[in-house]
Amino acid sequence: MKTVIVTGGTFGLGAGISLGLARQGWHVVAFGLDSPQVSSTAANSLDAMRRQFADEGLNADVLEADVSSAAAVAGVVNAALARHGRVDALVHNAAIGPLGTVLDTDEDLWDRIFAVNVKGAYLCARAVIPHMQRQGGGAIVHVGSGAGWGKPNMAAYASSKGALHTLSQALAYDHFHDHIRVNTVIPGGGGIVTGMSLGRVGGDASRFGHNAVGSVAGRPVTPDDMARVVAFLLSDDAATLSGTVIDVGCFMHQGGPVPPKPSHLP
Repeated sequence: MKTVIVTGGTFGLGAGISLGLARQGWHVVAFGLDSPQVSSTAANSLDAMRRQFADEGLNADVLEADVSSAAAVAGVVNAALARHGRVDALVHNAAIGPLGTVLDTDEDLWDRIFAVNVKGAYLCARAVIPHMQRQGGGAIVHVGSGAGWGKPNMAAYASSKGALHTLSQALAYDHFHDHIRVNTVIPGGGGIVTGMSLGRVGGDASRFGHNAVGSVAGRPVTPDDMARVVAFLLSDDAATLSGTVIDVGCFMHQGGPVPPKPSHLP
């Protein structure tokens, strides 16, 4: 059985990815923070995740660790190796994304966003790649954002996701001959509910997603949709894919989103 580490894997979208991978037979090592983070409702989720994994009889470890700390990341990787003997895959989902322009984003907040969204990806990749090299390969998936191509009132978040997309491409080039595949998924549809999206509207789900066009399936994207695409990218079915971006939704990286359906259409 293969082992995957999922950052920010204990709440919202990350929890959905962790559960989806565990249901497909992965040993999942999910980690995050139990205390609330800026602009997010994610909090007190670790025990709930442990109970859900246990109730479903799934193979998973739930750890508390800060993705922006090199020591904490090393601790997670060492725990995964001690328990499972290998690390086959990494999913970097952890992110914070307060709204704001450069004028109303203070320096400390800017630094924290980059520490989680970009430095966290760097620290995790640096920690797992040597083990993947020794094993003969592996797979990394980064959870990006349509904001990575620029969106209003998201100066720091958009900048960090743009950096993450570029880091993914650089890693894909650098570790091509190590047989380490690095790809990016974009949550699309505009209606996917995460701790971050709820945090931006004060935790009130009723204020979120009313005007979302959803996906070509006729509904918003769900964490289960994301989990299935991540599972594909980590699987042998995606053995030739590296440096790709898969938009799980509606053209969020191609000039989108799709406009609302015209009123004259049924």
